[in-house]
Amino acid sequence: QPQVAESGGGSVQSGGSLKLSCAASGFRYIGYCMGWFRQSPGKEREGVAVISSTNGTWYLDSVKGRFTISQDNTKNTLYLQMNSLKPEDTAMYFCALDGGGCWIQVGRDRRRRGSHEYNYWGQGTQVTVSN
Repeated sequence: QPQVAESGGGSVQSGGSLKLSCAASGFRYIGYCMGWFRQSPGKEREGVAVISSTNGTWYLDSVKGRFTISQDNTKNTLYLQMNSLKPEDTAMYFCALDGGGCWIQVGRDRRRRGSHEYNYWGQGTQVTVSN
């Protein structure tokens, strides 16, 4: 049974940086997708960034140029470097993992895997950005 566990959240001022980590264990997928999602009170969970086993990436428009997703396969660890943080980035951040790719072919089109299509989730780590 795969497991993931996040760490690295905290409180920072606007413009600051944080680096989140997600340690994964117990999975033997050749192809997989790992991603970061966030949820704040009263809002739906949204994808922030994902990375595939072949290092394909996707970012939420509002974090492009500020956040960087990466992975260290030797340590089975996923990272999210967050720079130039804004108050609107405040949320609980979750790591998710599942086998298969990050994108799903639907006929001739391709769509990104939705949050409900990941089976393995961490408990989350809180990120709070103040003015």
